[in-house]
Amino acid sequence: MKILHGTTEIAGQMGILSRALKEKGHYSIGYNTFHSYLGYKDHLINTTPEKIKEESEKIIDSFDLFHFHYCTTLDENFQDLSLIKEKNKKMIMHHWGNDVRFHEQAKINNPYVYTGDSPPNEVMHERLTKISKYIKQAIVQDYEVYEYVKNYYEKVHVLPIAIDVSSITPKFPSIVKKKPLVLHAPTNPEFKGTVYVEDVIQKLQTTHEFEYKRIEKMSNEEALKLYEDADIIIDQILCGSYGLLSVESMALGKPVITFIRPDLVNTFPPELPIVNANPDNLYDQVKLLLENPILRQHLGILGRKYVSTYHNHPVVCEKLLTIYSQL
Repeated sequence: MKILHGTTEIAGQMGILSRALKEKGHYSIGYNTFHSYLGYKDHLINTTPEKIKEESEKIIDSFDLFHFHYCTTLDENFQDLSLIKEKNKKMIMHHWGNDVRFHEQAKINNPYVYTGDSPPNEVMHERLTKISKYIKQAIVQDYEVYEYVKNYYEKVHVLPIAIDVSSITPKFPSIVKKKPLVLHAPTNPEFKGTVYVEDVIQKLQTTHEFEYKRIEKMSNEEALKLYEDADIIIDQILCGSYGLLSVESMALGKPVITFIRPDLVNTFPPELPIVNANPDNLYDQVKLLLENPILRQHLGILGRKYVSTYHNHPVVCEKLLTIYSQL
């Protein structure tokens, strides 16, 4: 099977899934038009919307299945979808969050959520209506995203974020380290809740001895090297679910602090070892980890096991192929 991923690379997922699909004997490549300092390049053709549009007929003829991401297709107005359907090719749309996070709906179960990255509600509705006219099934990473799109598609599948666990060597926190390192890496400070994180850090620095680093504007590869020395990683404390940084941090054997919405806790495997924190209790949760080096190491070990079980790319790829078989 020849599979195209496109056209927005989110959290390295087009490349990672393409690699996993290739390892299963398929041909898969990502056409990416979103270029950022994160520098994703593996199993991708980094290009432009104009170039894709020029070659769209050739591209459509070359692939059997089109796995689109983040409300983007080969054409900004989705005019490619009718042609793909006419040729009886398979299609699926993969939603990641900010592309479909309806503003008022997001606040129903989450008083902390930031939706400033999402388009206006009417824009999201229009896009989803156009897309779902031709694409009947979708993928989301978790049930936080599921609720926003479930009424647009005939079927919505939940597929965990994928990473290559074998490429990440764990470095569990030392229980004898005198000055633990706390890391926070906001790709978007408003979305991640950085202002709350750093307010808590400042307060705790008056009573506890530790180092704090904020990691920004560097490639994913560079950032991962810096995460290796961390003893605690604080990810996103507003969204209500966990993302790629949490997954990578657990793969590195680090304890992770992230906010999981109470109504979503039971939708994840029961052994999820994330320390659940929102702006109201973040101080207590960071303090707990600072004062308990054995707990930090224990959570790191559990996190590595969790990611190996649920997020390793061969495991995710098997689930993805099952989804493809249902299209």
